[in-house]
Amino acid sequence: MQFTLHVWRQPGRDDEGFFEIHHVDNITDDMSFLEMMDQLNMQLATEAKPEVAYEFDCREGICGTCSLVINGVPHGPGAGATTCQTFMRSFEDGSEIWIEPFRAKAFPIRKDLIVDRSAFDRIQQAGGYVSMNLGSAPDANAIAIPKSAADSAMDAAQCIGCGACVAACVNASASLFVGAKVAHLASVPQGEPERRARVQNMIAVMDEEQFGSCTNHGECEAVCPKEISVSVIAKMNREHLRSVATSDSD
Repeated sequence: MQFTLHVWRQPGRDDEGFFEIHHVDNITDDMSFLEMMDQLNMQLATEAKPEVAYEFDCREGICGTCSLVINGVPHGPGAGATTCQTFMRSFEDGSEIWIEPFRAKAFPIRKDLIVDRSAFDRIQQAGGYVSMNLGSAPDANAIAIPKSAADSAMDAAQCIGCGACVAACVNASASLFVGAKVAHLASVPQGEPERRARVQNMIAVMDEEQFGSCTNHGECEAVCPKEISVSVIAKMNREHLRSVATSDSD
C-alpha cells in the first residue's frame, strides 16, 4: 500500500504552521497508524530531514496520548478506537491522508502534532478526586453499592482524557470530559463528601481554561474512543444545578 500524507508542521507554539506533503509506500494493511508514522520518520531520518513530532505511550488504546486528527476526524475513521488502534486497512490504497493536531484554544500546539493538554490536568486537580483516611485497604464489600450505580460509575470512569471530544466539538467544549469525571464520582458513596464543591470547582476551571459551551451537537460522543455517552453531560448539569441550589439555601 502507498499513501500521500499531508502532515501539519509547526516548529513552535508561536510559529506559523503549514501542511507538508510526504509519500510513503510498502505499507501493509495490518500496520497501525503510528507504525506508518514511524516509517515516515525513518524515511525522513535517512533523508536528513526533520522528523514529525507526535506523541504516544502505551500503543494499546489505554492512555489516549496518541491523539491525532485524521482526515478531519479525531483518532481517525474507526469507532471506539484511539489513533494507535487505527489500522492502515481502514484507508484505500493510494489515497491521500490529512494529519493534524487536536485544535482548540485550550490545547495550544507545542510542535507539529503535539498539543498541550495540561488544561485537563488542572480541571482534574480542581475536583476529580475523593478524600479518605489512609490505612489498610478497606474490605471490598464494606460499602454496599447498587449494581446500577457501579455500572454507571464504571461507564463514566472509562474516560482516558484524550481530548477527542474537544477536538470534535464545534465549540471546543470539554463537557464530555468533565461530565465523565463528575458522573463517575457522583454515582458512588465515596464521592459524596466533595460532591457539591467538585462540580462547581471543575466547571469553574473548565471555563477559566476557555473551553467552549456544550450545544448538544453530539460529535463528542461520536469520536470518543471509549464511547462515553452524552448522558454524563446531563448528569453534570443536574449536579451543578443541585450544588448551586443547596449552596444558596445554606
